[in-house]
Amino acid sequence: MKKFIICAICAICGLTASAQSQAKFGHVNTQEIIQAMPEFNTARTEIENLTKQYEADLKMMQDELQKKGEAFEKDQATLPDNIKQRRQQELEQMYQKIQQSYQDNQQALQKAQQDKMQAITTKVLDAIKKVGTEGGYVYIMEMGAGIPYISTTLSTDVTAQVKAKLGLK
Repeated sequence: MKKFIICAICAICGLTASAQSQAKFGHVNTQEIIQAMPEFNTARTEIENLTKQYEADLKMMQDELQKKGEAFEKDQATLPDNIKQRRQQELEQMYQKIQQSYQDNQQALQKAQQDKMQAITTKVLDAIKKVGTEGGYVYIMEMGAGIPYISTTLSTDVTAQVKAKLGLK
């Protein structure tokens, strides 16, 4: 009876060990993947171009404000009070319009960047899920997520496989 219990315990321990050894874990560097994607470079270029356009528009508005401000200062002494007040109000409205444009541009840039990165991130996550499903992985962990330690001997780097799924080198 003792031999039977010892054999049963050994068999259970062996099954547990073999089940654990079959579990596959992977790790991936999504930053490396995203930076290798042509969509990322295109998105970055589009955002940079949009930023330059917004900056040029604001510069043009600021230049116009400065010209009108200088003209007002030059003519201020000779203007009647009602025209002086109206021009001061115009200058204030132009300044407020510039401030509002700057805020609107910042929000538009942020939204454009989020939209473009969301599409890229979704594509990468879909590829990771496919690699995980096809490879029988229990878990694929992000390497750059501030994880203090990932065992590279017990975990497989699937970055190259995900890149291959996306058609990247």
